[in-house]
Amino acid sequence: MSDFILETTGLTKSFGGFVAVKDVNLQVERGTIHALIGPNGAGKTTFFNLLTKFLKPTSGQILFNGQDMTGWEAAEIANHGIVRSFQISAVFPHLTALENVRLALQKRLNVSYQFWRSNKILSSLDEEAVARLDQVGLKGFAHLKAVELPYGRKRALEIATTLGLEPELMLLDEPTQGMGAEDVGQVSDLIKSVSAGRTIIMVEHNLGVVAKLADRITVLNRGEVLAEGVYEEVSKNPAVMEAYMGVKAEEADA
Repeated sequence: MSDFILETTGLTKSFGGFVAVKDVNLQVERGTIHALIGPNGAGKTTFFNLLTKFLKPTSGQILFNGQDMTGWEAAEIANHGIVRSFQISAVFPHLTALENVRLALQKRLNVSYQFWRSNKILSSLDEEAVARLDQVGLKGFAHLKAVELPYGRKRALEIATTLGLEPELMLLDEPTQGMGAEDVGQVSDLIKSVSAGRTIIMVEHNLGVVAKLADRITVLNRGEVLAEGVYEEVSKNPAVMEAYMGVKAEEADA
């Protein structure tokens, strides 16, 4: 099996005359956290949408575990072990934390809801659901409705539901967006802990989080790969400083 779980070759997406993602060649090493960064409008979300089949590429190829997934439909993605979280928490607000995770387990195990035996079916999933909540520090919140959880714990619940699908590849879209420093630290630690045994691709604006978590970083600018490498290399790249941070190399040296 290849060392790369995900590879894109010449991946391009055009909307009329506007090219949102242009000729992106990317290799994501298995078992790593790979961060995708760049200024607003750099093409990061469009790139994620191409990976999860919300959008179809104009040209190029996507390989997952060496298999061509370019033509897959969105419904096939989770079945192959690719699960995405979104910028806005996507849990069901009026279900409890336990019920949210149980729904993910039902999806994975193909357990349908049938009212005449639903309690028996659903209660059989409780042990695993609680274990997933425990993984993200939410065991004590199992019977609390999602709407009543603080924002950082809502994101933790979303990660728990993602884990319920047993992903091989997790795509995290701005996991710390809108959080205070304490929540950012908690969620960063959580991402690190759940990365064991799986691969994570993460779009993230918080460079402190990127520096702490990412094994490798790809910088996009205007839809193209501007730079790639470890944080120490990328953060000192003059082109990155100018495009991402708005600082020219000569100004940074002044």
